[in-house]
Amino acid sequence: MKNLRICFAGTPAFAAAHLQALLKAGHHVVAVYTQPDRPAGRGKKLQASPVKQVALENGLPVFQPISLRPLEETETLAALNIDIMIVVAYGLILPKSILDIPRLGCLNVHASLLPRWRGAAPIERALIAGDEVSGVTIMQMDEGLDTGAMLDKESVEIIATDNRIDLEEKLKIAGQTALIRTLADLEKYQSSSTIQNDEDSNYAAKLDKSEALIDWRCSALEVDRQIRASIGRYPAYTILNDQRLRILEGSVSRENYNDNAGQIVRSEKDHFTVCCGSGALDVKQVQLPGKKPTTVKDINNSRPELFSTGVTFTSEQAK
Repeated sequence: MKNLRICFAGTPAFAAAHLQALLKAGHHVVAVYTQPDRPAGRGKKLQASPVKQVALENGLPVFQPISLRPLEETETLAALNIDIMIVVAYGLILPKSILDIPRLGCLNVHASLLPRWRGAAPIERALIAGDEVSGVTIMQMDEGLDTGAMLDKESVEIIATDNRIDLEEKLKIAGQTALIRTLADLEKYQSSSTIQNDEDSNYAAKLDKSEALIDWRCSALEVDRQIRASIGRYPAYTILNDQRLRILEGSVSRENYNDNAGQIVRSEKDHFTVCCGSGALDVKQVQLPGKKPTTVKDINNSRPELFSTGVTFTSEQAK
């Protein structure tokens, strides 16, 4: 159904990829909603969201309200005379007054296989939980938090080395595929939608900064998942000499050790091994305070004593 008048709402790069997919497929996007420009970078200059950038490149009208609840926002959207609204990681709540405007309602591209991982951080929570499968759900939006009827799903495999960026890329491709497929025969998908079973649901809360601190008493598998889930937002870190050391890349060691949790039990040229509550973690990439990310190999070339055997990390906040 390429004759639909579509309004798109989204903000980050993940959403921008879906807007690009709609345009590439020849759909008629009449307007775009995105979050207001935010300060970014060292100069804290206002920066347009990735979705706004795509919209402007394609000559699309852009709306950036701070809330959709005021009456004037309802009137603005109604004046667009749209058939459907596509929402992807927008970041604003859509009140009932907005949900009721499009003739065919509002569709959401959600980065999980609902009803599992409703909420703001489904990608991170899937990695932390050790899920082996994730995916994207095309959902008919209602007033609940990701509780609407499901129109379509596209699954992806989570492999043991996937981090947040890897999984997000997989889900981006899956979401584009599912969205275009759904719109191609929207009437069929809407008429055969499936109601979610609330008993099977769980909540994907946003990651808190406190969750980035590594507790070496956890298993090596749990620490590895924490590191992979935190890439790019709240990087996992530990405490070394009262300073934060970010742990950016590692893997569960094939060897078992019975030393104290947090202690380096082996130091090699390109990695060091830290004992955990059970198992151990081979660390390959870190970030020292005030420095850029670097490999353990590079640090060992200049400061081999830093990660020598016997050095112990702590799980206490730096002062």
